[in-house]
Amino acid sequence: MSATTPIDTLYFDGACPLCNKEMTHLARLKDERLTLVDIHSLPDTQASPTKASMLEVLHLKRGDHWLTGVDANVAAWRHTRIGAIWQVLRWPLVGAVVDWVYKHWAHRRFIRLYGNGIPCASQCDTTTPQIVE
Repeated sequence: MSATTPIDTLYFDGACPLCNKEMTHLARLKDERLTLVDIHSLPDTQASPTKASMLEVLHLKRGDHWLTGVDANVAAWRHTRIGAIWQVLRWPLVGAVVDWVYKHWAHRRFIRLYGNGIPCASQCDTTTPQIVE
């Protein structure tokens, strides 16, 4: 890999069982230009975006640019040989539905894992947050 090869970094919630399952699969298929990072492993000084906002939806950093939600997921999967299939999620009509479903699913997942939706710093900084039913 050359020094000019762009590197994307996908930040995911390692306390989420579904997220972990997807990241395990993605890790087996991805190329060297994608790095996967568990948000809980970030130092406390991570300021922008905040850990709380990163825990709410997927975030992918590409240079100085951030992609979130389904856009981040599709961009990450583009680093695999099956990445083109995921582009269907960005078609105009399909994308609108997928974005709505993801937004509501992500919010419910976040509330289930972190309670009231605004985790305190101690919850964000632990690798095993308390699961709130």
